[in-house]
Amino acid sequence: MTTKSAPARSVRSRWRRVLPWFATAAVLAACSGPAAENNTTTQTAGPTGTLTSVSVVTHGSAGDAFWNVVKNGAAAAGKQLGIKVDYQSSGDPTQQAKLIDNAVAQGVGGLVVSMANPDALRPSIQKAVAAGIPVVTINSGEAQSASVGAIGHVGQSEESAGEGAGKRLAAAGKHKLLCVIHEAGNIGDNQRCDGATKGFGGSATTLQVDINNPTDAQSRIKGALESDHSIDAVLTLNSQVAARAVAAVGEAGSAAQIATFDLNSEVVDAIKSGKLLFAIDQQQYEQGYLPIVMLQLYKSNRNTVGGGAPVQTGPAFVDKDNVDAIATLVSQGTR
Repeated sequence: MTTKSAPARSVRSRWRRVLPWFATAAVLAACSGPAAENNTTTQTAGPTGTLTSVSVVTHGSAGDAFWNVVKNGAAAAGKQLGIKVDYQSSGDPTQQAKLIDNAVAQGVGGLVVSMANPDALRPSIQKAVAAGIPVVTINSGEAQSASVGAIGHVGQSEESAGEGAGKRLAAAGKHKLLCVIHEAGNIGDNQRCDGATKGFGGSATTLQVDINNPTDAQSRIKGALESDHSIDAVLTLNSQVAARAVAAVGEAGSAAQIATFDLNSEVVDAIKSGKLLFAIDQQQYEQGYLPIVMLQLYKSNRNTVGGGAPVQTGPAFVDKDNVDAIATLVSQGTR
């Protein structure tokens, strides 16, 4: 048997003391990513910190399938990152501003806001920024996002999406377009119709309806079609209004073809049956999911995304050629 020398025993003894430290360091390093968000010991070290809560405040109406998908995206990101996500909404800009104020008063860690009415929300968002709460805007208010102090914006360029829709309708041989606005004061609705008018290139007009009164919306669309038989294209800006437009075209005996923004199960079925020409999908699941990730990166590593430009989630177009591949995802609440 070979006997170890004293120096060898000393080296071995030192390694026995040091190796556990390396092992611990490796574990801590491996746990420092998003999957270990609950490890407060490692996450709170340094000048940044841990994002523990986010409030998502949108202008969605109760029961709107579009905003349910946004909510699903935010909830999924929160679950994966270990962040508490509170989703609230109101179609009333004044009430939406109060929801933002409440979140600030409660000391929320991050804020996600849709700015359909930027002027009404600006003071509340700026209060959040002044309180040191990072803000990401989504869906509407792309042009105003930086001016209110948001660290980024996630959505689609509404005017560009509208222009793409107008071009598709023109390519389908349509000559007179009716663009249906469903929320008064929503800057995004106006931008969509402005873009559609530009892309369409032909005669176009707008019609104001109220998404909260679907029966009246259907009646108004029907009336517009009955009073002007030259309208051969209808563009709705919401999936729920699209269903009303389909019914109105049938009641009016019109030959107009319909296209819409946004998806739901009824829109999918209408595309399959030929009652809808196409839908513009802005992939709103991403509008819920990505801001939570962006806020986490900013809080933990001072990262920003987009380089000062919006993160675009659309437009993607869904028609008879790809609707079958999308249908299951819509039913799952992720498209």
